[in-house]
Amino acid sequence: MKFGKRLLLRSYRLATQPYRKVSRALAQRSGTIPVSLLFYHRVADDLNPWTISNAGFERQIDWLQRNFELVSLPEAQQRIRNGFNARPCVSITFDDGYAENCLRAIPLLLEREIPFTYFIVWENVRDQKPFVHDVALGKPRAPNSLESIRALADMGIEIGSHTLTHSNVGAIDDAQLLFREVVESKRQLESATEKPIRYFAFPFGQRVNLSPAAFELGKCAGYSGMCSAYGGYNEVGDDAFHLQRFHGDPHLEYLKNWLDFDPRMRQVRRYSYAIPHDVGNPKKVARQPISTKNVT
Repeated sequence: MKFGKRLLLRSYRLATQPYRKVSRALAQRSGTIPVSLLFYHRVADDLNPWTISNAGFERQIDWLQRNFELVSLPEAQQRIRNGFNARPCVSITFDDGYAENCLRAIPLLLEREIPFTYFIVWENVRDQKPFVHDVALGKPRAPNSLESIRALADMGIEIGSHTLTHSNVGAIDDAQLLFREVVESKRQLESATEKPIRYFAFPFGQRVNLSPAAFELGKCAGYSGMCSAYGGYNEVGDDAFHLQRFHGDPHLEYLKNWLDFDPRMRQVRRYSYAIPHDVGNPKKVARQPISTKNVT
């Protein structure tokens, strides 16, 4: 990050410190401290727009441990649902499923006994094919192996679905295709890991990449929650099924701003997924038989 940008962010944080201090004190007294979720993609030392360095990741984890209680996704969800949270907390997640995460990032979290949720794109892991966004840069990177995902699941790590193909779910208007990306990805992962797959993360995760039909289908398929990626706090008492997440990849100064009662983040509008009348019957779609082809 350039010095000028870093100085601007620090100046903003200093200028809003009185608001943050008062908000924090009031929320702690009333048990209404919002719950924050972070998502990372790839942790490695050859950087691209969705990668954080190993040293940068460790600095962020150090800072998070000093300032927050680091909780599992189910625990974060429970605090939102209960309508009471008196301690600043953060839940860590990963999207896509990069093999390099197993070199230093995941061992660091395991060593420190920090819970996390690991969302994977099923077909990339199953077929060992690089992600399209890396291929487009001319630098394909290996996804996790299915064996490593099974090992993580066996260790008690929460594995989640990030669709079959990393598709833009918000653009899907075909019920069968939506079923494959949302429901069959869950069932294939459950078959492969022999563990329940309780959470789903939308690829790209902006409002345009979400859809009411996908949320309803996810509920009917048995997901416990579905994650977006456009930022914003999860206020206690909010809808605990839709979990909003912050991007964990940028520089630490961003996190210091975002996670500490940032006035801008308090104003983020939650995505509404009220179900339209013309989405068909999601419960019927969700009960369709699973295809077990290519599960190994």
